[in-house]
Amino acid sequence: MDPAIVSLLCILGLFVFMMMGIPIVYSLGFTAIITGLLTYGSGTLYKVGLSPFSTLFNLGWTPLPLFVLLGTIIAESGMGNDLFRAAANWLSRIRGGLIVAGIVGEAMLATTLGTSAAAIMVVGKVAVPEFERQGYHRGFSLGALLAGGVLGPLIPPSATMIIYAVLTNVSVGKLFIAGIIPGIILVFFLSIPTIVICGLKPNLAPQTYKVSWQERFSSLKGVWPIGLVMFCIIGAIYFGIATATETAGVGGFVVLLIAILFFRLRWSGLRRALVEAAKVNALILFIIVGATFYTYVVGSTNVARHLHAFVDSSSMSPWQVIVIINIILIILGCIIDPITITLLTIPIFVPLIVTLGMDPIWFGVVFTVNTQIGLITPPMGIDLFAVRTVFNVPTGEILRGVMPFLLSEMIFLGLISAFPQISLWLPGLMIGK
Repeated sequence: MDPAIVSLLCILGLFVFMMMGIPIVYSLGFTAIITGLLTYGSGTLYKVGLSPFSTLFNLGWTPLPLFVLLGTIIAESGMGNDLFRAAANWLSRIRGGLIVAGIVGEAMLATTLGTSAAAIMVVGKVAVPEFERQGYHRGFSLGALLAGGVLGPLIPPSATMIIYAVLTNVSVGKLFIAGIIPGIILVFFLSIPTIVICGLKPNLAPQTYKVSWQERFSSLKGVWPIGLVMFCIIGAIYFGIATATETAGVGGFVVLLIAILFFRLRWSGLRRALVEAAKVNALILFIIVGATFYTYVVGSTNVARHLHAFVDSSSMSPWQVIVIINIILIILGCIIDPITITLLTIPIFVPLIVTLGMDPIWFGVVFTVNTQIGLITPPMGIDLFAVRTVFNVPTGEILRGVMPFLLSEMIFLGLISAFPQISLWLPGLMIGK
């Protein structure tokens, strides 16, 4: 069968199954198996049986379940609740300060949770009641928190970055460190529009309230657990003390001790955290297996080689290629989750990026931001609908609230795409490279 027809069958099959409401992991698997049988015959079934073992028997995946467990323990213990309160106290005199406090809280929790949904839910659980008590506009406030979820996978640790690193054979540690400065910049890209818009439209946020300096400093006592975990993870990687896998283990152990000794985490809470971690990890690993076999079938058609040849023949500049890739990823993000996008596109895009002379570490940061933006855009924005359901806010209201921040994130995406050194400067200074 012609390679172009095989690729077309894979793409069409995937979308047909998805439109039928079949979960993405089964859509990937069914499409790959059917196309493989039609193309290569019964030998495809041997590859199907071998794929789970050959895919998952890779030590590069080890940090993933450990960081997921670390995040579920933090969420269950309530360790992150004091972050929002401390930030809110320090930003109390700024109009819209509670929203900025939520964004800052998401940024700090990103150093331990690693996913956008977890950061949004943990902060939102504490922030939303306070928004209502202070009279903040519900849609605008939740829109800001929804956009701030992008910080979860951008600031290390990050499930998306771990998968990217395994697929591209780049350093997980360098990729983690590369996300720090862009993450800090993104906090400002989200916070400044919040303050400006609240200043122009006072009905979105009430007058500021006063908090004494004693109360401000007192609230910092609740920040130390996250600060300690942050130092254990980022500091150990940056100074070359430990690998990403080792820091995941140490970080998980430190979080467990803090949760038990200072936050009264008991067996019932720990059991819920373990069960949640098992569910999340199982979901991720099933998607990895299905998507790996799918990319194997698509890759057998030499799509990457044909893409390279097309780019060479078209005389496009590297930056034109980057713009096109970003547009493709934004479109895919509207209908597919980031993990699946990573597994489907990275084997095709990264070799092209390297051929064009660009750094795969930088592209990993750009890719992470781009795919996370898809989580807040319809029609399939997972975080968008999760926030709508959990906090019971109409879809139209939250969409109107998130639009200014979505624009800020698009500008931010353009900034880190145009200036790779924003992402590459800090990894270049790492002691452990």
